[in-house]
Amino acid sequence: MTETAPAIGQPIERVEDPRLLRGRGRYVDDLSRNRQLYAVVLRSSMAHGTIRKIDVSAAAAMPGVHVVLTADDIGKPLPRVPGRLFPLPEHEPFYQPVIASSKVRYVGEPLALVIAESPALGEDALELIEVDIEPLPAVSDRATSLEGASLLFEAHGSNCAIHYRTWKGDAAKAFAMADRVVRQQFRVHRHTGITMEPRGVLAEWDAARGRMTVWGAAKVPFANRRILAAAMGLAEDAVEMVEGDNGGSFGVRGEFFPEDFLVPFAARLLGRPVKWTEDRREHFLAVSHSRDVSADVELACRSDGEVLAIRGRAWVDIGAYLRSGGVITSRNVGQFLAGPYRIENVDVDVAVQLSNKSPSGTYRGPGRYEADFIRERLFDLAAGELGIDRVTFRRRNLVPEDEMPYPVPNIAPAPNPTQLDSGAYALVLDRCLEEAKWDEKQSLQGKLIDGRYHGLALGCFIEGGAAGPKENARIVVEADGALSVYVGSSAVGQGVETVLGQIAADAMDVSFDRVRVLHGSTSYVQEGWGSYASRSTVMGGSAILAAAAALKDRIREAAAKRFNCAPEEVTIARGKVTAPDARALTLADLAPQGLAAESSFLNHRHTYTYGTHVAHVAVDARLGHVQLVDYVAVEDVGRIINPLTLHGQVVGAIVQGLGGTLLEDLVYDREGQLLTATFADYLMPLATDFPQITAISLELRPSPFNPLGAKGAGEGGIIPVGGVIANAVAAALRSFNVEPNELPLSPPMVWRLLANARRAGKAFPPHASRREVPA
Repeated sequence: MTETAPAIGQPIERVEDPRLLRGRGRYVDDLSRNRQLYAVVLRSSMAHGTIRKIDVSAAAAMPGVHVVLTADDIGKPLPRVPGRLFPLPEHEPFYQPVIASSKVRYVGEPLALVIAESPALGEDALELIEVDIEPLPAVSDRATSLEGASLLFEAHGSNCAIHYRTWKGDAAKAFAMADRVVRQQFRVHRHTGITMEPRGVLAEWDAARGRMTVWGAAKVPFANRRILAAAMGLAEDAVEMVEGDNGGSFGVRGEFFPEDFLVPFAARLLGRPVKWTEDRREHFLAVSHSRDVSADVELACRSDGEVLAIRGRAWVDIGAYLRSGGVITSRNVGQFLAGPYRIENVDVDVAVQLSNKSPSGTYRGPGRYEADFIRERLFDLAAGELGIDRVTFRRRNLVPEDEMPYPVPNIAPAPNPTQLDSGAYALVLDRCLEEAKWDEKQSLQGKLIDGRYHGLALGCFIEGGAAGPKENARIVVEADGALSVYVGSSAVGQGVETVLGQIAADAMDVSFDRVRVLHGSTSYVQEGWGSYASRSTVMGGSAILAAAAALKDRIREAAAKRFNCAPEEVTIARGKVTAPDARALTLADLAPQGLAAESSFLNHRHTYTYGTHVAHVAVDARLGHVQLVDYVAVEDVGRIINPLTLHGQVVGAIVQGLGGTLLEDLVYDREGQLLTATFADYLMPLATDFPQITAISLELRPSPFNPLGAKGAGEGGIIPVGGVIANAVAAALRSFNVEPNELPLSPPMVWRLLANARRAGKAFPPHASRREVPA
């Protein structure tokens, strides 16, 4: 795009892709430094136990091994990984030490770090380390966690780390007035984001300058710099985090992990660069998991379908420790259980439970995916009991536009007041039903066609974005008049270089090809907040607008001196700077004056994308297999910067949601051993699995909370998928009286649901022979 026509709104292909598709990406494992050594981590093979001895003498004596580090070599007190989002003093006892010292709490927890001349030598050295751990009973599920017979933190006296309470109005009073109360128990299984590239860290210590450089930063490099600097006793500006290419984040990759301390610590100790690259099994064992929510929730309704209140309890299994974003799922499950609906009375208690599993963190749509599954299933159950059409039930309860901005329920501790910013929820619902041919397909509900039972369902959602407190951007006029735009936002696959380049091009009124975006590394701007919570476009883009306004002022001042006129008389358009008498300069003409500006966008008000999804499935009752026949998603994102990248975000998120709903499952046994730690056992969606996906993004109601009017859109596609698919399966199997209230809906799970329904004596359709349905 070489003209200065508006870039915003154009489907510009990602400028990142040609380099990556040609194999020219620079991932952390592609990097090498002079005299580089390699780190390998010894991880606990036991879920819960007391460490008696770790003998590293034989491993340390092995040729090619430089050092083997344990907790004794790190020193006391051991650094721990602090909370990044909504931290509280109550969380601190549950923060993870960077290496196990007296006790292990999950399979995969670091016990020792081997630094060797090669990864192979390091792996060999691991075999020589003798570990003696006295086993303790494993806490492997919600029941054993609540029972408390075995405690992860004995001094705390309980396996519940903290409670969150969400409230609004007077739920008890509303339930007393209800015509109908619907109650059900639900469970969303443990799964996580699987990135194309596992984690990696390369650290180099410059003793002469007292400076640590770390490559492999992603998602939140500035926050990680603060954590590492504090842990190593360094000034914050003595640490540089360098962001390179990475294989995605989805909320999982890029937070601070124990290895992010251990590798730099070893590099400083030895005075040589050290690199560590995670293998896939380590990723399954040690990366942050997510979801793993169970709940007991009830809905109070009037006979006409008006929802009066929602209340209940939820339990979130966060694993062995509270990681940097580990409370977000727990908070969101309660605070966003009402979703896009006008529910005036809410009372939800969420218990954050510890277990001997890998610690949990955030994963695309944390807490909202789970809340949507619970709420949308309840809505279908309530509509069925009241004899009200499912669409009518939802339309009646959606927040009306004339009540915007609409307050979201309160939460404590660490309150986070927020409100739905803008939206025409019913309009988007109707558009989705039209696109999905909802009315035409109603005759298919529960119908047996070619051996499969068909079902359709819908679900509505909101997606929070634009998390504050602020973001920074700096724009520099280069010698040739091109613009270098430095942003605190990180690139984790969402197309930052393209989208933010479009915003900068329009803000400075230059052609898109005259803009280069540099992102994420801590040397680019004074401070930054990175990429999480669907914030990059809104926060980073708005910061660019602020920096562009400041830079234009400086350009006008510089040009005014050359033109001998007032700055306000200077115009900037199409890459040229013009005087009142039509004399003109290019940006290259003014570049020698060192033109640059850095600004921030401050914001504490979230944006809320919203929409509706419709799924059409066909279920084989003999095998339990769920086939996706068609999937339609319609959402309003306020303002679309790039429809091409947005479409990819939405479709990709839907596919992730389908994978999590139908395939993926992190299964632990009673001893706390992960049974699904390879791609042979943890099933991921293939490109051929879900071909029929339609995603439509609209620009109906811009957000009033930022100058772009944009709303975050990186997570919305995944949020409603679990509830929509579960309701579609219920619709398909309605003649079997099957109610799927637990995920994943894998073939074994659906098969068991049918078998349980049969054993319970529920009525079956006349055409369902004993061969068709499991006994």
